[in-house]
Amino acid sequence: MTTADPKPVRFFHAPRPDPASDADAIVGGRVELQLLTTLRCNLKCTYCSESVGDVVGSDGHVGYSLDQFDAFIRTHLAGREIYVTFYGGEPTLNKAYMAEVMDRYPTFRFQLQTNGTLLRKLPPRVLARLSNVLVSIDGGEGVTDSYRGRGIYRQVMRNVEAVRGKVGGTLTARVTLSSEETTVEEIDALLEVFDYVYFQFVAGDAYGPQAMARKRELVSGLVDRFFDAESLYRMIPLMGIVRNKVLPTRAAELCAGQTQCRVSTHIINVLPDGRIFPCPDMLYLPEMQQGDVIGNWLKRSPLQPHPAMPCEGCEAFAWCRRNCMKNLHLAYARGDEAYRRNVTDPICELLRHLGREIDRRDPAAWYQRASLAVRKEVRDCEVYEYVEVMP
Repeated sequence: MTTADPKPVRFFHAPRPDPASDADAIVGGRVELQLLTTLRCNLKCTYCSESVGDVVGSDGHVGYSLDQFDAFIRTHLAGREIYVTFYGGEPTLNKAYMAEVMDRYPTFRFQLQTNGTLLRKLPPRVLARLSNVLVSIDGGEGVTDSYRGRGIYRQVMRNVEAVRGKVGGTLTARVTLSSEETTVEEIDALLEVFDYVYFQFVAGDAYGPQAMARKRELVSGLVDRFFDAESLYRMIPLMGIVRNKVLPTRAAELCAGQTQCRVSTHIINVLPDGRIFPCPDMLYLPEMQQGDVIGNWLKRSPLQPHPAMPCEGCEAFAWCRRNCMKNLHLAYARGDEAYRRNVTDPICELLRHLGREIDRRDPAAWYQRASLAVRKEVRDCEVYEYVEVMP
């Protein structure tokens, strides 16, 4: 999906020579450890970002010990609130490691991001410890199966129903808006099964004139659903944007005013071999490495705002705070004109459209009328900490 060199690079686990600069590696008092339990996956989704550079399938086992992980945490993360997202590959292919981490760190919070096909195989004690489960699904049955394989939609839905009541926290559908065929009604159907829906625009070549028109129509329909619903329409990007517009300080609160996808501040992705990267979609770029568990070093994320990025002059900046730093970095810092034209700029235009549609419905007036319970959920929803908030 990018024009970058797709060849993966392996590293020796040597200590970093200048540890004195590690102090500013994590911004703020929280850190999200996104632990890739494996790079293997049991599906072959057509838009998979980790297929770039042959990352998927390249490493099936965790190569660092939890003693080494302890030393890394003591050295670089001491005093911070830590929460973990199990990621992959398909993380449930290594459920033993998930259980081991949960047992080792009983005070951490845990989330699982999964394709949902193996949910029923997780032990009850693991399910009970999960604050949130992000289940990847692409809308309705036809769209999902076209990207993930025949029968996957129904299999995932059966698994979600089977674990409902066993998961300690919430179940969230993670929808990648790839197809222009996805409808409002299909997303509505997901809200009948999941506690929340989170949608994200695909980082691929899916933004021709017809696709853009259909996506604008979908976005407008979702906004109308949100404001016309009798109860809270639990659509995370819409909830998050309404919150950011009504309570503007919240847009910068957890990300130190930087990108709400967290890669510039407080999320670190730990590969099975112990190497650390800020963004799971950029594991194939050696210059993105920012640390190593085995070598016990960590530096500031290389994914930072760049003078070439046009964000500060954008109408959406106050509530968007930059959308996807990967997209911005490839388009502007690396100067990939094709990626900018085909991916980054169309997604930014869809975000601006989304913001205008929300303004059309007067979010401040809606918030003023909302019950205290709805206001609290819009303001403080825990799922905001686990997703990008912006689509």
